[in-house]
Amino acid sequence: MSIATQDLVVHFPNNPAPTLRNIDLNVPDGSFHVLVGASGSGKSTLLHCLAGLITPTTGTVVENGDTVVAPDPRRGVAFQRDVLFPWMSVADNISFALRAHRIPRGARQHRIDELLDLVGLSGAVGTQRPSQLSGGMRQRVGIARMLAGEPAIMLMDEPFAALDALTRLKMQDLLIDLWTRLNRTVVFVTHDVDEAIRLSDTIGVLRDGRLSSHITNPLSRPRPAATLADQPGYSELRRLLHQELGIEHERDS
Repeated sequence: MSIATQDLVVHFPNNPAPTLRNIDLNVPDGSFHVLVGASGSGKSTLLHCLAGLITPTTGTVVENGDTVVAPDPRRGVAFQRDVLFPWMSVADNISFALRAHRIPRGARQHRIDELLDLVGLSGAVGTQRPSQLSGGMRQRVGIARMLAGEPAIMLMDEPFAALDALTRLKMQDLLIDLWTRLNRTVVFVTHDVDEAIRLSDTIGVLRDGRLSSHITNPLSRPRPAATLADQPGYSELRRLLHQELGIEHERDS
């Protein structure tokens, strides 16, 4: 399923300048698009517009030709925090999502086991509460709960930012595997250049509320973390992204 924006503007009350300005974005069906930018660049606001969580001031969000006006299960969202219900077990958290999507009670446990297996967790984890899990495991459960709605589009707002470096790489591996196996459209927000390079088909660079460039990732897949820097084109792409983000300019000034 494709998703796009047309001349999107978001201007919050009491803010002197728009948070997003004239955003034109097109994410084809089945592609992996990464939005990269510094804090305050508007990338999370743009993702929330795609999800239907924020109504743009002007312009439109279009999903497969239909205007997005509200959240919809076809667009699953993963946030930086796992937003699990702490008083519920892992299984009950996932069951809550399945119930919301009208999965019959008798079919839920089998689906819970399937979803846990899909994100690399054993069925025994289902009896535990979120507080008993590591950060990486909680994010896996959060992704499982998102997948309970069988979204065609996965919108991910820096979901690995709070994780340690090793866990973050493992979660990237999981996401690449899910994207490959499920053939979903992914829009992923990050401020990490190497994460953008490793995950993306295309990269949109946001600066000061504007989508300043669209870059096609030339690196071939797979992209193992251990050899990413050795891939032909990596150094040039990283340098280009730094230039687009203004990192080199800031270092020289």
